Amino acid sequence: MSEIILTKKEVIKLESKATRIGLKRKLEPYAFLLPSLLLFGLFVYYPFFKTLYMSFSLTNAHGEFQEFIGIQNYIEIFTSADFINSLVVTMQFVFITTIPSVVIGLFLALLANNKVKGIGISKVMFAVPIAVSSASASIIWGIIFHPSIGMLNNILKTSSGWLIDPHWALLSVAFVTIWMNIGVNFIFILAGLKNVPKEILESSSIDGARYFRKLFKIIIPMISPTLFFMVFMDIMNAFQSFGQVNILTNGGPGNSTNVLVFSIYREAFFNGRFDTASAQSIILFILMFVIAMFQFSYEKKGVHYS
Repeated sequence: MSEIILTKKEVIKLESKATRIGLKRKLEPYAFLLPSLLLFGLFVYYPFFKTLYMSFSLTNAHGEFQEFIGIQNYIEIFTSADFINSLVVTMQFVFITTIPSVVIGLFLALLANNKVKGIGISKVMFAVPIAVSSASASIIWGIIFHPSIGMLNNILKTSSGWLIDPHWALLSVAFVTIWMNIGVNFIFILAGLKNVPKEILESSSIDGARYFRKLFKIIIPMISPTLFFMVFMDIMNAFQSFGQVNILTNGGPGNSTNVLVFSIYREAFFNGRFDTASAQSIILFILMFVIAMFQFSYEKKGVHYS
């Protein structure tokens, strides 16, 4: 067998080519990631760090930097009764929307998972809220809640001002939010129920397990990853709710529906205080981050993936 003898120049050339190929292979993944990184940098990271910077600054009515003032904006908002009220209202809103949204979605999914005549039409009806935007839903429910021409008062034979009464306004907006959440929750939970092995349910029935025992001991533990995801998403969405508050109540009456996101919007674009609005935004981010970390710490104990 003849041997191939390479000159020193040819060896260097081959090594250089191999180095270029290796470098190209190493850089290729980063090249594919570059468009996403640019978009994230432009629309996520830059706004976040800009907001963080502005929260420690004094700005004019146009949001332009005037001077660095440290934590003065944070001191101002935490000594503001309106901001504390927004925090309380936001936590109330999150609590009264998240649990009912998941429970009703689970209930409807359990109904739809049964083979009953006409259940196909019911599935479509349960999923309808997905197709309705928050603006459209708010306008529709605003008409339903209207004190004089609203369908709800006509049915109940009353003249309650659901959206203009401080005692009912937050509950009314929360009800609309729950309705908007139900469709997505229903679809995801139903998909989770379809993955529960029928053999396990049949075996438990043979062993004498009744429906509610199967529900709490088999079905819910097996769909716990789906339920965890829906609870997480509903909480995060509740913290960021804006459209329905803006359209239905505009933060009123008497700040009874002035959730934190709407407070940030009003502080920046109506009061011209972009600095304190930025500080509120950072507080909202920290609050959501802490709650998310708490949820994921519970995930290891309460969520079953097998």
